[in-house]
Order: sequence, then C-alpha cells, then structure tokens
Amino acid sequence: MSSTISGRSTGSGGPTFDPYDNTPELIPLRTAAQAGHWPAVRAFIAGLDSVEKVCSASSLLADIAGAENFLERAVTELPGDPLPRTLLAHRYVYIGWDIRSGARAQHVSRDQFDQFHAWLRRAEQILIEVCAEQPAYAPAWTVRLMTARGLQLGQAEARRRYDRLSAHHPHHYHAQTQLLQQICPKWGGSWDAAHGFARECATAAPDGSNAGALVALAHIEHWLDLESTERGAYMRGLPVRDDLRFAAQVSVLHPSYRPNWNSIGAHSAFAFAFSLGGHFADAAPHFAFLGDRASEFPWDYMGDPKASFLKFRKSAMEA
Repeated sequence: MSSTISGRSTGSGGPTFDPYDNTPELIPLRTAAQAGHWPAVRAFIAGLDSVEKVCSASSLLADIAGAENFLERAVTELPGDPLPRTLLAHRYVYIGWDIRSGARAQHVSRDQFDQFHAWLRRAEQILIEVCAEQPAYAPAWTVRLMTARGLQLGQAEARRRYDRLSAHHPHHYHAQTQLLQQICPKWGGSWDAAHGFARECATAAPDGSNAGALVALAHIEHWLDLESTERGAYMRGLPVRDDLRFAAQVSVLHPSYRPNWNSIGAHSAFAFAFSLGGHFADAAPHFAFLGDRASEFPWDYMGDPKASFLKFRKSAMEA
C-alpha cells in the first residue's frame, strides 16, 4: 500500500538516498566511469547544459572507487584539457577525505591527517595549473574550496577563491555550499559569518534559485554544534522558523523555481530543518516534492536517516 503527497508516490519502503535512483539520467555516467571508459565520460559531460550539472557530475565521479585509474590515463593523453585534470583532482580530494573520515579533528589520527593532506596537496597542484590557464573554470575553483578547507589555508584564502569563481559564475550553488562549510566555526569561522553569507546568497540570487537552501543548511550546522539540550529550542524558535520560511519562499517554493539536479538536496535541507523545529506544516511542501527521494546530506546527521525521514514525513503529512 502506498499513499501520495501532491501526487508523488510515497511508498512504505521509505526513501532512497541513492543519487542514481533519484536522478536516473546520471546512470550512463556511472556506467561509463565504472567501466573506465573515458570517451563515454567525456561525451556525457560535454552534453550537459550548465556548469552546475558539470559540478554535480564531478562530485559523483569523485565518489567512484578506482576512477582515478582511467582519469590519470586521460590526463596523460590530454595534458591541456582542464576537464580530466579537474575530475582527477576531485577524485584525489575524495580519497583523502575518506582517509580522514568525517570525524571532528580531535578524533582523527596523525597518520590519517598526513595521508589526507598528501592527497589534497596532489589535488591542489593540479588545480593551481588549471585555474592559472582557465581563470573562469568553475569546476576547478569549486574543488579548490575543498582543498582550501582541508589544508586549513584560512578564511581569507577560501573567500578569495570563492570571489574569483563568483566573478565569472555568480550564485554558483556548489561553490556556495562549500564556502558555507568553511565559514562555520568548526573550520575557523563564526555563526555570524555563516548565517550572514547564507542570507546574502538567498537574497542576492534570482528568485527561484536553490540559494535559499543555504539558509536551512546554516541553521542545521548551528543546530548540530549546540549541546543536545539546546538543539530543540533553537530550531523551534520563531526567528529560525521565519528565516527558513523566507528562504523557502524566494527559492524552491517560488513560482519561478524549476527542478534541477540540486533540487532533492535543497528540498531535503528545508524538510529536515523545518522538521527539527516541529514546523511540520512548513515541512510538508518539501516532503511533497521529495516523495520517496532524499539526499544523503543532511539526513546523514541523524543516527538512522531512513527512520528519521519516515517519522518526519508522517508528521508533515498529518499537519
């Protein structure tokens, strides 16, 4: 038995967090990458109609084990092409981050840090060359925001890199989410900076963009950083609720909004944030869009993402 919210199936099996299930048009990219078939990967990316999609594809490729093998060959064969070099650097960043793990710094060993930094330095050397040759190449600058954070190059350097990118590609959502992480306190920033940047992105972007989701992500990060006894009160607070409502209305709930590859992540952020505060009527339209789909982030902040999604969605349906 399944039910529907606004016509989208919500079966009892729960959500899928698999990006290829949620966006089936990406499956040929995975197939080509797993086969180590560079021409097919290049043709897929060449057929994409936006820089945001290229960055999405790059992130997915970076998460495929062994992809560095065919990408290294592609770099050797096409030394002047920014695409294989950027994809390879992105893969190196993921290898390094997998070694580091997502734990807070005090729980990461010296050896893990050494390996992590070694992989990021390899990526950074590649990206420095790409950005010098192609100053407007957004995929490379986006990955350089990740290396800046991991190598602890500081707030000013991260912001410099973002500014270089946004001069050519304003409102670039992938880059905005990376810089938001950088300016949270866990990476040396502050909550004033994080919330200020998120609101700045939401208000500066054209109506109907994904940028408003940054407001939700900033509040989620703030919630996570609080003591467990303070978390509920923070998300229930009316200032947070109103902040989220404004951000949702100018972004994913705006009449001009058109779904894209970042939509599941953006709606997931709002559904998650509203639900944490018990604002289930506000969460409902986001769950309506999602149906049985969700992004791993931020749901992986919960001990049981699937159970949390189902619990929150049920409350939203009944609100």
